[in-house]
Order: sequence, then C-alpha cells, then structure tokens
Amino acid sequence: MSNEDKDINLSFEFFPPKTEQGQEKLKAVRTQLNKLNPDFFSVTYGAGGSTRDNTKGVIKAMREEGLPAAPHLSFGGDHEETMYEMVDGYKSIGVDRIVALRGDMPSGMGAAMQMVYANELVAFIREKFGNHFHLSVAAYPEIHPEARSYREDVRYLKGKFDAGANSAITQYFYNPDAYFYFLEECGKEGIDAPIIPGIMPITNYQNLARFSDACGAEIPRWIRKRLDDFSGNNESLTSFATDLVTELCETLLENGAPGLHFYTMNQIEPTRSIVLNLGLSE
Repeated sequence: MSNEDKDINLSFEFFPPKTEQGQEKLKAVRTQLNKLNPDFFSVTYGAGGSTRDNTKGVIKAMREEGLPAAPHLSFGGDHEETMYEMVDGYKSIGVDRIVALRGDMPSGMGAAMQMVYANELVAFIREKFGNHFHLSVAAYPEIHPEARSYREDVRYLKGKFDAGANSAITQYFYNPDAYFYFLEECGKEGIDAPIIPGIMPITNYQNLARFSDACGAEIPRWIRKRLDDFSGNNESLTSFATDLVTELCETLLENGAPGLHFYTMNQIEPTRSIVLNLGLSE
C-alpha cells in the first residue's frame, strides 16, 4: 500500500554536499528514495545562510529532475531584498514549498535591522508571495534547548502558525510519549495544523549521541545501553536500530501522526528499509 493510499505525508531531508563526489552520491540517493513516492524532499540551510548557494544548487538540480523539492530558508544576516530575490528565484523554478526557520545571526552582524525569527520569515513570505508556498516550520516536542519554559516554546510555535505557516516538522525524538504530550499542549493553545514527526534513523551511534546532547534531543537510557551492547558489531546494531525506529514510526502512525519526515543523512539505508517495513511503499 502506498503512502497516498494511506493518506500519510512522507518526506526525506538532505544536506547540501560540499564536493562533486558528494553531489553525485546524493543524486543516486534521491533517485532511489524517490521510488518510495515521497511528497517532497527538503534540503537544509546552514547557520547564517552558510550553505545558501549549495542548497540552491541542489534544489535547482532536483527540480530539473522533476522532483518535489523544498529548500530550508532563514533570514540570518540577509536583508529583505536578498530574501525576496531568493524566494522569487525558487518560485520561478517551480518550488511551491519552503521550510522556514529561525536564522542564526553570523558573528559581527548587528541585529537591529535584521529579521531573525521564523514567524517573521513566514509573515514576510506570506506578504510578498501570498499563498503560493506551503510553509513548514520547526517544532520541538522535547522543547528547544534555548526555550525559557515549555509553555513559552509552545506559544512561540503558535506564533509561527498565526503568521501563516501550514505545518510543522519536529526535531527527532525516540520517546513517542513526548510527541503525543506535545500535541496535547499544542491543542490547548489552539494549534490544529499538522505537526509531522521528524525521524532520525540510527547509523553511527557515537555521532548521534554527541549531536543529541548538543541539540537537546533525548536518547532514552535503555536505548543507549542497548546500542552500547552492540559496539563493534555494526550488523547487529543496524538490525536493532532499524527495528527500533520502525516500531517508533508504527506507534506514531497508529496513534494519528499525519506523516513522517526522515533525516536521511544523505543515505539510502536504513531509511528505505524502515519505509518498506511500514508498508508505505512497494
């Protein structure tokens, strides 16, 4: 059964390669993952727009291949004129979806004349381009590491939707209860738009643990212990991790999650295996 038949949103995220070899590899990866019939592919955007040109290049190449591509975008240190030209350029090549994020200001930049927050970017795009773009924003079920409180973070997400966002994609997590509780709290604030879980397949546990500690995504202790058990045995680790993430996705979908957004790390596996395990593609 396809994801269309099940009315489940399926999307895959890439980062823009820095080398020609990486670009060729990514082309092969997206060709294979496109066989799973995703709704779109997204391409990340570095802090302060540091990968802006690479992101734009990947999006342009994907559009030329006929793939549904959504660039990540943030104001960062850019002025309105620059942002307008960039968004208009995406529109001109057939892009109709953007992932709008908070911009990390480059060092040395004065913030007084820059728009940084995602709700401001959403409002800017809506003002300049109407409803042409489906705008996705970020959400944090385990709460953004810089948030002063849980309630404040939920209300900040509400502000993005009030500005015109259509949906949200979450930071990855491995505790489904965190996601479902987050949905309840969002509902109390009047948020009824789709909040799609971000899914991080587990390949390199050491790298994942370091990144998770830095970004505030919890890896439950029992999972850490099991992954430690498989240290040095990549085959067993991959099998366990694929089953674990498949079960997480099953729990999410069975309890009403509107879709899944995979952080692929520019790899075919284990994302493809998880999607096939779920019966979302043939």
